[in-house]
Amino acid sequence: MLFVVRFTDNRERLATRKEFLPAHLEWLEAHDKNVLVPGSLRPEPDAAPIGACWIVEAENKNEVEHLLQSDPFWVQGLRQSYEILHWSKAFPERQVLV
Repeated sequence: MLFVVRFTDNRERLATRKEFLPAHLEWLEAHDKNVLVPGSLRPEPDAAPIGACWIVEAENKNEVEHLLQSDPFWVQGLRQSYEILHWSKAFPERQVLV
């Protein structure tokens, strides 16, 4: 199943992003079979990230939740909250390079 995960960052922990970004990127690489499309969200192109959005493939929401809670950004308190939504791709056969 496909899911969209929308994260909101904790404004009091923004320095955590810089400190743990290498570990977070390494974690994403290690979980690329599940976290298909990860990326930060910003109000403007040059603004600091305020959260993130991922497209995740998993068996169920519990698997997604367990996975994201092992991400260094979650473990270190950067992420304030998250929302996990089922995603139904409108054209499943269409391949898109992002």
